[in-house]
Amino acid sequence: MAKQKDDTPKRVNILNRRASHEYAFLVKYDAGIMLQGTEIKSIREGSVQIQDGFCTFHPDGSLWVHNLTIAKYTEGTYNNHEPTRARKLLLNKRELKQLANKNQEQGLTIIPIRMFVNERGFAKLEIALAKGKKLFDKRDDLKAKDQKREMDRARDY
Repeated sequence: MAKQKDDTPKRVNILNRRASHEYAFLVKYDAGIMLQGTEIKSIREGSVQIQDGFCTFHPDGSLWVHNLTIAKYTEGTYNNHEPTRARKLLLNKRELKQLANKNQEQGLTIIPIRMFVNERGFAKLEIALAKGKKLFDKRDDLKAKDQKREMDRARDY
């Protein structure tokens, strides 16, 4: 007797936790990613690392993400993909123009925050226009987080 394959897709939600500690997010966008071959299978397995990722504009006006590591697919053959290649992000012209204008400002960068697979099965990358935090900003955030945790504990008892 053959087993039925589970039709419910596993939710993929890969977070860049370090980004929220290092940067203050100004604007967030959901962007599609131009993938090759076995990359979507590796994403569905969850073997993606986005901590070191960053985005740059090419001279033709397109946005590319660099240092985004999608591990090689274990079942792949000679057609397997390159793990750390640059990948083109898919945004509409208005969003690209807004990001290009804001990115010119001093101290702003575009970083990936989260990678997920939407309901239709497409891989998406949530990116943010971000400004680097100073050391005292990081301390204030940690202090507020600890205070919130203590308040929640006190409320539970």
